[in-house]
Amino acid sequence: MRIANEILMYFRSQKKLSNEVSINETIDVDRDGNPLTYIDVISSEDNTDEELDRAMLSGRALHLVKTLLTERERTILEHRYGLFGRKALPQREVAVKLGISRSYVSRIEKGALAKLYEVMKDER
Repeated sequence: MRIANEILMYFRSQKKLSNEVSINETIDVDRDGNPLTYIDVISSEDNTDEELDRAMLSGRALHLVKTLLTERERTILEHRYGLFGRKALPQREVAVKLGISRSYVSRIEKGALAKLYEVMKDER
């Protein structure tokens, strides 16, 4: 009786698995005679997870630009990197527009980027 129950359990477990398919299962052969599997058919070069991660980081960075930086730092980064609909400009043009030296623009830019980096590094 015990053996009969074990056989019955085995067949029940096999029935449950009968609808399962391995993604590595061969489903066809390509023109060179190589096996073609489900993973070959359904895989893609899509990097959706990386794109989503990048979008989330970009959104977070833009939020920090608005909330963490001083008005001057924010203005310089907006002009330098074309943020919030602005056109990206070289440091010289930003300096002229704001009436400050190019080296001062550079110092403020580096400091603002360092602030953003520190906050985002700690969050990761």
